[in-house]
Amino acid sequence: MSQPQLNEFIPPPECPVFEPSWEEFADPFAYINKIRPIAEKTGICKIRPPQEWQPPFACDVDRLKFTPRIQRLNELEAQTRVKLNFLDQIAKFWELQGCTLKIPHVERKILDLYQLNKLVNEEGGFDAVCRERRWTKISVKMGFAPGKAIGSHLRAHYERILFPYNLFQTGANLPVLMPGSALKQVAPCLSSDITPSSNSDYYNVDQYICLVCGSGSAEDRLLLCDGCDDSYHIFCLIPPLHEVPKGDWRCPKCLAQECGKPPVAFGFEQASRSYTLQTFGDMADSFKSDYFNMPVHMVPTELVEKEFWRLVSTIEEDVTVEYGADIASKEFGSGFPVRNSHFEVSHYLSSGWNLNNMPVLDASVLTHITADICGMKVPWLYVGMCFSSFCWHIEDHWSYSINYLHWGEPKTWYGAPGYAAEHLESVMKKLAPELFESQPDLLHQLVTIMNPNTLMNNGIPIYRTNQCAGEFVITFPRAYHSGFNQGFNFAEAVNFCTMDWMPIGRSCVDHYRQLSRYCVFSHDEMVCNMALKAKTMDVELASAVHEDMKVMIQDEKKLREWVSKLGVVLSRQVDYDELPDEERQCFKCRTTCYLSGVTCGCSSDKMACLYHAQSLCSCPFRGGKSQNHNELTVEELRSFVQQLDNLPCNIRQAPLLKDLLARVDDFQQCSERLLSDESPSPQELQDLLDVSLGLDVELPQLPTLRERLEQARWLEVVQQASSRPDSLCLDTMRRLIDQGVGLAPHSSVEKAMARLQELLTVSEQWEEKVLGLMEARPCHSIDTLEAALQEVENIPAYLPNCLELKDVVTKAKKWLHEAETLQLGGRIPVLESLSELVLRAEGIPVRLEPLSRLEALISDVQNWKESAAKTFLLKNTPFTLLEVLCPRCDVGSGNHKLKSKKLKEVSQLVKKSSTKLESVCEIERALSESKDSASMNTLAEVQQREMAILLALRDSNEAKLLPAENCSALNVCVCQKAPLGEMVQCELCRDLFHCGCVAMAADLEFGQAWLCPLCKRSKKPPLDKVLPLLASLQRIRVRLPEGDALRFLIERTVRWQHRVQQACTAGLLSVTLVVLNEIFRNVMLHDELRWKRLSVQYSGCTDIYFHSTVKGGVSKKESLSSQSNRTKRRKESSDSQHSEKAKKSRKKKPKKSKERSEEVKRVCSPGHTSSDPAPSDSEEDFSLCAAPWCREPEGDEVNWVQCDGSCNQWFHQVCVGLSAERAEKEDYICISCTQISFSACSRGRMQVPDPLFLEVEDT
Repeated sequence: MSQPQLNEFIPPPECPVFEPSWEEFADPFAYINKIRPIAEKTGICKIRPPQEWQPPFACDVDRLKFTPRIQRLNELEAQTRVKLNFLDQIAKFWELQGCTLKIPHVERKILDLYQLNKLVNEEGGFDAVCRERRWTKISVKMGFAPGKAIGSHLRAHYERILFPYNLFQTGANLPVLMPGSALKQVAPCLSSDITPSSNSDYYNVDQYICLVCGSGSAEDRLLLCDGCDDSYHIFCLIPPLHEVPKGDWRCPKCLAQECGKPPVAFGFEQASRSYTLQTFGDMADSFKSDYFNMPVHMVPTELVEKEFWRLVSTIEEDVTVEYGADIASKEFGSGFPVRNSHFEVSHYLSSGWNLNNMPVLDASVLTHITADICGMKVPWLYVGMCFSSFCWHIEDHWSYSINYLHWGEPKTWYGAPGYAAEHLESVMKKLAPELFESQPDLLHQLVTIMNPNTLMNNGIPIYRTNQCAGEFVITFPRAYHSGFNQGFNFAEAVNFCTMDWMPIGRSCVDHYRQLSRYCVFSHDEMVCNMALKAKTMDVELASAVHEDMKVMIQDEKKLREWVSKLGVVLSRQVDYDELPDEERQCFKCRTTCYLSGVTCGCSSDKMACLYHAQSLCSCPFRGGKSQNHNELTVEELRSFVQQLDNLPCNIRQAPLLKDLLARVDDFQQCSERLLSDESPSPQELQDLLDVSLGLDVELPQLPTLRERLEQARWLEVVQQASSRPDSLCLDTMRRLIDQGVGLAPHSSVEKAMARLQELLTVSEQWEEKVLGLMEARPCHSIDTLEAALQEVENIPAYLPNCLELKDVVTKAKKWLHEAETLQLGGRIPVLESLSELVLRAEGIPVRLEPLSRLEALISDVQNWKESAAKTFLLKNTPFTLLEVLCPRCDVGSGNHKLKSKKLKEVSQLVKKSSTKLESVCEIERALSESKDSASMNTLAEVQQREMAILLALRDSNEAKLLPAENCSALNVCVCQKAPLGEMVQCELCRDLFHCGCVAMAADLEFGQAWLCPLCKRSKKPPLDKVLPLLASLQRIRVRLPEGDALRFLIERTVRWQHRVQQACTAGLLSVTLVVLNEIFRNVMLHDELRWKRLSVQYSGCTDIYFHSTVKGGVSKKESLSSQSNRTKRRKESSDSQHSEKAKKSRKKKPKKSKERSEEVKRVCSPGHTSSDPAPSDSEEDFSLCAAPWCREPEGDEVNWVQCDGSCNQWFHQVCVGLSAERAEKEDYICISCTQISFSACSRGRMQVPDPLFLEVEDT
């Protein structure tokens, strides 16, 4: 079994699969109770009905039309979404800084900036990591191999991209402003006695100064904020900027304001179109077959599963699917037969496995809930496509759920048992804390998924199954489950609760209370309804209801006693059954009250459960007016004080009563003043109510004061929200309106409500209108968008779509300005700039008039490049068009790599004298960034470097032909092996190649040189075919590196032709041709000796033969004459045992003709002093082999051969690697004579005038 690859998804173990018999299948709840001990350990299970149970599909297909949800796969996974959110924040930060975020690559992989930032923070921050040199440790943690110096790259990327962002996050980037520094400082006014004329150059100019240093110097480095017009030196910022940003720039203050806006809660969007089952199925099947490039029914489920988890875990690929989820069967009809439908099949109509019946069976607890709750008591329909998913969640009230797949491709499920629910929640919060900080109830939103392998690695048991058509999947109480669809399918699901669920359901309500989560129904109400029908229940179910009711009553008694101790003594009976759930929710925990609730007169619209009675309002329980009914009224107190004054005696408590009355009078005066005020201060009202706590008198103003306090607080909140329009979003306006509806009527409240409602209506209308403008296809013009933007700019609210419209208009204006500037003044634009502009235009939903022209230009350029490629490029060539047209910058690379000291010196000299353009990418960048005239200079420098290194390369390769004692150490050819057998030499680089390793062109024309595969990089078209290419590019009027290279190539060719013409005019060419002809005759004369079958002998090597590469030269007659003059030699020796040294007779070959000898002497160098002894006929000379590596062979017969070159020396045939047959048939030239021939050819070449030679090489 093969090992899984790194990060490859490993399927979890399978959940239990049950196949009931017909008898077991008859009672659903009895069978589920039977398998529960096994199935609840895995959280989910699969049930295959008996084969004969096949209900008809009863859904009204013609009526079913739905709008699916849009799911972007890489936004589903929790950790991937955290990374995407982080990258969005980084991108927004740098966009506001006038830069575009480009995520770098390290080791050919996209750098994970989120992981890098997290690891640096864990190690103590940037300074600590640098100080303690932990970058290598961080690189290893990120999965890079140690020892590759990746740490330095990570540090550079962190310092450039993440360090400024982290400074902004901590507030360390906020500069310390100079005390008293102003935004603008007006220049001093002119003296009053000087009156500038109308043509005077004196103006009253605003001089911007840096808010940090207070100086206005270095104006070219003074940066203005595009948000607030504050000015800063780029070197005064933290961290300092190296240059002025090209785009819009925001100061630290504006940056904090923009990035500090609350994030929008994540959720699925609705698709823009509706589908029928037919149209959705066509779209789903088309998507899957196109994605996997095979028919949908042939795609393995394992492949889809691995691809799904790969897609949700990557940020590089963005795949979007649609899911028809939570479709109400009450509206469109169930997939199972129901009454008054087309498929009233009696057996399936009444079956307990019919999902319309299961929640309301007698054994089901949910049947005692009076309301029809969609999804719980009424089934929901689900229409899926490939990769559409349902995220990790548990059912409402921790109930059971059952899902039936009517038809279609399988649905893949994952589940965790109920006992692991809290562990799963803690792991997800630990791995993605950022998501839960903004959405604490994230797992209840059904929008987050996490890889089962990640959960399993953290100790959570996960199980899986593939649900096929006709199969049920059941999830158990508090069992988290998720999954995805393998393709187009149709499923139906509903909840149910058995009697074993009742204590679990009560625990769920307590859990919801802690989370302040809305309850779908009142658990207490359901228990009370069941108790009313206890007589008709099964004994076991009635017993379960009794146990749950005992717990409920005990908790209620304890809570009522506790609230009574707080001071709540008044009570009244309320029929909660008649109230809708919204009106009896606890304002704090959102639990639906049924047995009791607490209200207060200060806020009659609010209710609290007994758990949160203290949080209802600020009114005190003990000592409040509502608990003491023996208080005097103000009039009674006043009358009592008057009676005390009329008494004929002094009572000790009388001053206290008079003081109380005085304080009551003051309270009433303040009350009248505040109540008469249109907008009283909330603080004053609260202070006055606090004073009333010390007045043991019944005060009639208190209820009104409490009402006005609530109104004043609401008005204050509205005023604060209105004063900060950047944070006044639509949700805030709706919440304020909902709160204002519950307040007592007052003119100030009604005015504020009217303004809020008007603002909300206008804002919603414009948000919808602006969204339509931006999503319209074809796009609107910028004038239309600007007109809409002018109308929404005065709306004092935070409108995301309107802000996006503003950004779109700004980007469009900037784009149009750049497009206009690009061709301003007749300048020819660069292709890279055009491509960047067109690419940016794709993300701007505005009709940009120049875009079509730019796209046409780019299309013309692409057609031109294709035409140029057909002209120059060879078939299946590895080189690009630019590589072929530019002077070579890779001379000496690969097999041509030189090691000679001379070439190193030449290379160093070239590097010192020119720019570092050592690759095609660097040349392309230099040509794109340089001006038109500078590009020719750049290419000239590259040509100079090419010529210098190429000449050194030729000399180095020719030096290989010098005598070598051990040729096995010599590496030649593309195979980099020693010379062997038949060889051929490249005319350009002068390197040797085995004839078997390279292709020999049989169609070489007369005088055409053979080039090796490394030197032959392109076709060589005639000039008349190349000139039209340049002319057509000039008509397109777009600059591109290939065009500059082609122009330079044509200029080189024309210059060379011009120099040849000058040489012809001056008569220099005729002299040169004479010299070349003489050299050529010498070379062709030696062609028989050297090129055709030249045998060069190296120590310890077999023969090497050079193949002729030049067509023509020596005539056929001369060749035959040479062959007729051959004389082969052999020498026979007597047995070495008969004499100490055998006398060796030799057979001398005839001397060459005098003409041939003179030609050889002309070619040979006068100063040549190689081993060339005069031929001697003495016996002593004949007995010595001239080879320095002579093996001194012995035996009956030793064969000899004489050199056919200029030395005429004798050699043992075995010492030079010749057989007797080859010695008879072919000429043999020793290595010394071979070197003489090469030297002569080299000297003959160097006699050519230097300019002509260079231009010849240039061509």
